[in-house]
Formats: sequence, structure tokens, C-alpha cells
Amino acid sequence: MRGILLFAVLLLGGCQHVAPPPVTGEIRDLRSGTLITPHELLTRLGKPARVIVGEQHDNADHHAVQLWLLQTLGEARPQGSLLLEMLTPDQQSRVDDVHHSPKPPVDLPVELAWQDGWDWKLYGPIVRFAFTQPYPLLAANLDNIDIRAFYRDPPVLKGDRSNAELVKNELAGQINDSHCGLLPQSQMPAMLAVQQQRDRRMASRLMAAPAPALLFAGAFHARKDVGVPLHVLDLGAREAPTVLMLAEQGSEVTAAMADYVWFTPATPKPDYCAEMRKQFSQ
Repeated sequence: MRGILLFAVLLLGGCQHVAPPPVTGEIRDLRSGTLITPHELLTRLGKPARVIVGEQHDNADHHAVQLWLLQTLGEARPQGSLLLEMLTPDQQSRVDDVHHSPKPPVDLPVELAWQDGWDWKLYGPIVRFAFTQPYPLLAANLDNIDIRAFYRDPPVLKGDRSNAELVKNELAGQINDSHCGLLPQSQMPAMLAVQQQRDRRMASRLMAAPAPALLFAGAFHARKDVGVPLHVLDLGAREAPTVLMLAEQGSEVTAAMADYVWFTPATPKPDYCAEMRKQFSQ
């Protein structure tokens, strides 16, 4: 108890000198339903061994908040590791080489073989900051060769929680929505298997990572009711990771999905479905 109290005192003391969060917005403790301040959020996120931060991949505000969290939590207590959905195992040796290099490479994205699907302008500041820190930056995703294998021959997933029909139905609905209803139903079992194998990999990597560990991942991977937290429990952990969901104002985030939510300003949405329908019609 004394250690926890001392930690809280140190954290609150340190927060007096940290920069304010880069994004305004409402932060809510979903377990109690109460609004909390950014500094209160830091105090609570500083205690668990494992924290997942769910993001909208193309939202710049979310990445600014992630960087701020990483910086401020690291000032309050030692950070054990940072895991990214955006990195794959075949990139890990490149990441390690850069981390141990005496000087940064001229072209960091090239050196890391950074994948074009992840906007470097958004993720670059987080990666660059992580390389200035002593803790490891770890890949949390699957390699493409694994994804292709799981797509061709979906493995049997073990675990009562992650195998629940409600979980699979929710994920199938999300996959269908993300493909604008254009995905042939014959592909759904394979797509669902890949999604859940991604979650299983992130869960196993998070459990093996030095604590306190932070995982940055997409919102559905982060969700307590369908994503990585269920797999952590199915793999034998006594408690699920703490989840902070970053979501745009107007989004629905419930206590079943996350422990905390940080609502950021809503942003205009490009019409991805229009482009996808155009591609399917060709």
C-alpha cells in the first residue's frame, strides 16, 4: 500500500511539470461513468502491468494523444516496453538494429521497411520517440506469410471467451462493414480467422513483453468484449489489460468495450465505400 501511495504522489508531482495534452476532449471512466482529468487518467494508467490504447488509424489526434501518454507515463515511472500493431516480426531485427545504432539512420522508414498502409506522418513521431528510450519497441502483429496461411487454412482457436458466438458475430459484422458489405460471404470465415489470429498474436506478445507494457492497436483489436483482452484471459492471465479507447465525439463506447474513453473532436470522413464499390465494379 505504501508503494502505491508513493507512486501516486510521485506521479501527481511529476504531472505538474508535464506539458498539457495536445488534444482537448472529454475523458470518462466507463466503470463509474464519471468524467476525469488527463492527470487523473495518467495516475490510473500508471498502475496496471498491461495497457492497451485503441485508436482510429487515420486520426491524427489519436496519435498525438498516444505520444503524449507515452512521454508522460515514462516520466512518472519506468516504462517496460511499447508494442505496435503496425510492426511485424520480420521487421523486429531492423527495429533492434536501429535501437542499438549509435546514430539514427538517414531514412528511418526505409531502414525499418515501414509498411505503406500505415501513414508514417502519423506514426513517425511515436516511433522516433520510442527510439530515444531505453525500453524495447516490439512488433505485435503477424507476418504476411502467416496471414496468408491462416487465410488458406483457418486454425482452430482455443479459448472459451474468444470462441463465443457473440464475439464472432460482432467481429464478422465489423469485417462486413469495413468492406462496405461487398465481401463475399464465402470469405468471411477466413477473414474472421485472420482477425482473431491477429488478436491472439497481440495478446501473446503483450503477455511476454517487459512490464509495464503499452500496446497501440486499432479499436476493434483493443476492445475488451471482442479483442486482445479476451485472448489474454484465454491464454491464462489472471486479469485483462486495462483499455483506453480513443474515439471521436459521437462514437458509442461502453463499459463492456473499454475501461476509459477519450473523446476527441469529430473529423470529416472520406467516402471509402464509394471507392471500394468502384473497384468491385471494374
